[in-house]
Amino acid sequence: MTTATSNATAFGELSVPDLLCTSALTREDLDRIFATAAALKAGREDHTTNLQHKRLAMIFEKDSLRTRFTFEIGMQDLGGSATFMDHRDARLGSRESVKDMAKNLERWAHGIVARTFKHKVLEELAANAGIPVINGLSDFVHPCQALADFFTLTERWDDLEGRTLTFIGDGNNTCHALIHTAVKLGVHIRICSPEGYEPNARVVNEAMRTASETGSEVTILNDPEAAADGCDAIYTDVWASMGQEDEIEERNGIFADYQVDAALMQRAHPDAAFMHCLPAHRGWEVAQEVMDGPQSVVYDIAENRLHVQKAVMVLLMQ
Repeated sequence: MTTATSNATAFGELSVPDLLCTSALTREDLDRIFATAAALKAGREDHTTNLQHKRLAMIFEKDSLRTRFTFEIGMQDLGGSATFMDHRDARLGSRESVKDMAKNLERWAHGIVARTFKHKVLEELAANAGIPVINGLSDFVHPCQALADFFTLTERWDDLEGRTLTFIGDGNNTCHALIHTAVKLGVHIRICSPEGYEPNARVVNEAMRTASETGSEVTILNDPEAAADGCDAIYTDVWASMGQEDEIEERNGIFADYQVDAALMQRAHPDAAFMHCLPAHRGWEVAQEVMDGPQSVVYDIAENRLHVQKAVMVLLMQ
């Protein structure tokens, strides 16, 4: 049987020391993450010692189900341990500086996962910690989610190049991560939002430059029907993200015409996938018949968060 040491070595490593945003990853990095996730998911070899005696610090300013469980379980599966730090009542930097926290954690742990309101906090952690920092979600991007999304699509299609993914909803952190990742993989991406809720212009412009090299197309629309026509997958997310709770009523009115329902799915390719990062609000951004229908790969994506994040940890922390 192949030893754990050779398993770890065979996986290789990423070209970056941290995972803050998929825009920093190369196509080779993405392929390596997906290949490693597939190997870990298949479970044909013993990977329970890949991160033996390694410790992960988890610092969360926001609630979490999938991110917390999958990182904790992932570390256990790989032979390591995870310690959770709840900062929902005291944001990072309020009690002591982010720099000092980073300098302390690097003495005790081998990696940090942080789920923060402000992306700059993650950047400050990474700048000061001599151990890998992984973005578990920030106000700017959600890279682990996008990696799980596209890994799920590789299981469905094998070759992603030339496929079209349509995102309908708020131009939020998940949307940004999808844009960054799609163009690296040669996937055409359409973003459909109400006027004034489009994704960050800097993200779009950067993606368009990358798309010109990879053959992707980045299209920004306001018409859901046009965005859905002939696409291979339709993705949506909540209309009000964490921290925007006071905007829910207003946003529900603005986004009312952007619900993904059966009629919208019928405009896509006949075997198009429906995608959502969860949590979902049936009857709001997605109709129940779509969320729980045969085209939904929502729970496949949730499962793959575990395998993709295990891959990221192995590639950064081994």
